[in-house]
Amino acid sequence: MRAVIQRALSATVHVSGEPIGSIGKGLLVFLAVEDSDTPEDVEWLTAKLSSMRLFDDANRIPNLSIRDVDGSFLIVSQFTLFASTRKGNRPSYSRAARPDIAVPLYESFISQLRTVSGCAVEIGKFGADMQVSLVNDGPITILIDTKVKE
Repeated sequence: MRAVIQRALSATVHVSGEPIGSIGKGLLVFLAVEDSDTPEDVEWLTAKLSSMRLFDDANRIPNLSIRDVDGSFLIVSQFTLFASTRKGNRPSYSRAARPDIAVPLYESFISQLRTVSGCAVEIGKFGADMQVSLVNDGPITILIDTKVKE
């Protein structure tokens, strides 16, 4: 799994002009599922996101997790995070999982994130054409890949 995490003051996702998910302070997470992902990837990523210290303490040092600041998550599926631009000018998305594999892992991720983090979790609509707005706080943007774990 790959995730792009952005610390947000607010974020909203729209489908067909209608807002379907919105958060205040928290993390906007763009999530992609790869063919080789497993439930272990879901478990690792949900634990990591729930505990990462990305929010400032009283000294403006990022020592607080999303739980510590009573933040929320907005999860948006985005298969293009597995784009390969190695050949030509049209990206290949062959590493991204097809819906029959991706949807169950995506849904499991959301369910586990709610349980593990104890935070509110808003979502986009898997496979939909979405418009996402964000007020990035910091800005802080982090890339996580469960196959690299750095």
